[in-house]
Amino acid sequence: MEALLVSFGTATIAEIGDRTQLLSLLLVARYGRPWSILAGVLVASFANHALAGLVGLSFGRLLGPRQLELAVGLGMIVMAFWTWYGDRQEENPTTLPRRQVFVATVVAFFIAEIGDKTQIATVALVAAYSTLLLVVAGTTCGMLAANFPVIFLGHVFAPRLPLKTIRIGASLLFIVLGLVFLGRAFPATGP
Repeated sequence: MEALLVSFGTATIAEIGDRTQLLSLLLVARYGRPWSILAGVLVASFANHALAGLVGLSFGRLLGPRQLELAVGLGMIVMAFWTWYGDRQEENPTTLPRRQVFVATVVAFFIAEIGDKTQIATVALVAAYSTLLLVVAGTTCGMLAANFPVIFLGHVFAPRLPLKTIRIGASLLFIVLGLVFLGRAFPATGP
């Protein structure tokens, strides 16, 4: 039970103000469909954290720090371009099928969680507690707890949100994050 509670608290706190909350806001402002987005967050978080937990249990250090930083940096830059270019049609968000919104959320969240604080915490918590299921359940529920208010409050205020400004801001933030991670993967070497 301790593993579940510690994992839940760690993930909830780690996600407050994190890029995935911005992603939640962007998705709900663009598509509406808060329940489809919440379901996508659940599936993506569970899959990502289960993978991280398996790494924590089985492989320890499967990827070195440099490879992880590189993967995250490239993933963030892909997210920036996807946010900026990938979804510029102006159809009414409520006309999109729930399944498309769900799939878009799963893909976006899975990528955004690669190398995230919560994923790294999941690896460490599974290694510490050796209870994959409890830790993954805790971190996944923590993700839902942190994103639930953003999704549902964002849904209420979405008609008044400046979607273009949010898209530009999110794209720029993802580029900056990507460059930070790439900079950490390839640090400048001095003389």
